[in-house]
Amino acid sequence: MREIEVRLESFPTKGEFRIARGAVRAVDLVTVTIGEDGHTGCGECRPYARYGETPELVRERILAVAVRVCDGLDRLALMGVLPPGAARNAIDCALWDLEAKRTGRAVHELAGLSRPASLLTAFTLSLAAPDAMAKAAAAASDYPLLKLKLGAAGDELRLRAVRAARPDARLIVDANEGWELARLEAMFDAAAAAAVELIEQPLPAGQDEALAAVTRLVPVCADESAHASDGLAALVGRYDAVNIKLDKTGGLTEALVMARSARALGLKLMAGCMVATSLAMAPALLIGGLADWVDLDGPLLLAADREGGLVYEGAWVQPAPATLWGGSLARAP
Repeated sequence: MREIEVRLESFPTKGEFRIARGAVRAVDLVTVTIGEDGHTGCGECRPYARYGETPELVRERILAVAVRVCDGLDRLALMGVLPPGAARNAIDCALWDLEAKRTGRAVHELAGLSRPASLLTAFTLSLAAPDAMAKAAAAASDYPLLKLKLGAAGDELRLRAVRAARPDARLIVDANEGWELARLEAMFDAAAAAAVELIEQPLPAGQDEALAAVTRLVPVCADESAHASDGLAALVGRYDAVNIKLDKTGGLTEALVMARSARALGLKLMAGCMVATSLAMAPALLIGGLADWVDLDGPLLLAADREGGLVYEGAWVQPAPATLWGGSLARAP
């Protein structure tokens, strides 16, 4: 018989973390632990207000299906019980981890994936004044790939300032739905002038059709507009890539389906994350191994990570330790 535990946790960020929608100084997380036959599987999610989620609501959604999980609900059946989102993600990842521990096979083996390798991750710069972002970019000299949080007045100045401070860096921009259609072409021009290689979600979700009618000087990646595989077809011709986040897909199970479906449609992939701990990053690393861009720096934005978390060597994140998530404790993954 399985047992399930749900915990609410809060982790302070390393200073204020700001995006176009607001700022936080701590992130509230929900952790699920499922035990069976002396083995334990864990999963973590970050409830996100943009999608109508709160930690308390996510906890309620998990507890509402707890009896079915304890009765043996598997990952595939779970997809028909809960919609994509944070609650399903935490349970799904805990079930993957539990299966790895029970079978003695690492998750990458169970999923039919190659052995994980170290990955180059982007490092995110919080939205700030142009000079502050330039200073942060210069200080992040160990990170060759920077992700700039934009989406406010003065973004052209931010782009110029960061590029001047880090002429060597590869740049990704995340507007978090913050650009206006009337200025979209001007922002594409500014991004191209700064040699930006990807722009995430420039317009609010729901205005995607406008992207098909403009010349995209820089490839565009869907984030808030891309949640699960069933919505991908509508993005073709509007976006060039999709950001796969497990808190949106509802777990690794759907994320793997989404990655395959996106490739089949000719879309490139970013493996992304919410700001969260290494427990949330570990399953996302498997998507990172399939992606064109990896943005799994969540723990680097926290004041402190979980004990026994991922190892970051500069911009390179190492495969998850077996004791953290997804590995067989009988033998190394």
